[in-house]
Amino acid sequence: MLRNVWLLATLLILLHGLRVAFSVPADAAQGDLSRIFYYHLPAWIGTSVFFALNLLCSVTYLILRHRNPARALQADAFAVASAEMGVVFCTVGLVTGSLWGRAAWGIWWTWDERLTSTLVLWLIYLAYLLLRSFAEGASMRTLAAVMAIFGYLDVPLVYMSTRWWRTQHPGPVFFGSPGSGVDASMLPALRWNITGWLMWGLFVAGLRYAAVLRQERAEAAAARALLAVQPARAARTPGLPEGDRA
Repeated sequence: MLRNVWLLATLLILLHGLRVAFSVPADAAQGDLSRIFYYHLPAWIGTSVFFALNLLCSVTYLILRHRNPARALQADAFAVASAEMGVVFCTVGLVTGSLWGRAAWGIWWTWDERLTSTLVLWLIYLAYLLLRSFAEGASMRTLAAVMAIFGYLDVPLVYMSTRWWRTQHPGPVFFGSPGSGVDASMLPALRWNITGWLMWGLFVAGLRYAAVLRQERAEAAAARALLAVQPARAARTPGLPEGDRA
């Protein structure tokens, strides 16, 4: 019931955000091209939020994997779900940024510090998800958690890149130099879309969390059953030395 209510509220907020984004006046310099910002910024906020959740869950898994395996599995499952959503939002941010760059700069891509570090970030978490797809077991989860912690180090680098270097990418819109920010007429569209897309991300991450947790619990149960069968099978095998049965 709560899931359905959350989904309905999310869809209503996203539709309202779309309406507001197309009803506010266009930017005087960029025209309707500026409207892509109402989705570009929420995508990067979603990227930051879900990669931070992945970091938190990865650290939690490493802390609890021996003292509370059940809770550790829950943390690991949400680490996977949050990484997936982070990659989705990061992809949307890269695509919308390239669309804007093609119209504003005349190029799809440039290898400046902001864009390059962002691409590296996307590749790091894509590698994390590939590792989770092609391997399983406790050792894999531990390795993935460590990888996620080191991978997150690129997030502050991406954020600070336009402050540390002169890049083609525009400077920080918020919390930047004096005079930075957006016109007050743009704030309602930004707020509605940020809220709506974060709610959508949490909804999808919740579905993925439940699916990943079921899979991990099934794998753990199968591993325990296999460990329980092996000693009994060795005990029933005649002619084995005592040490070989152990």
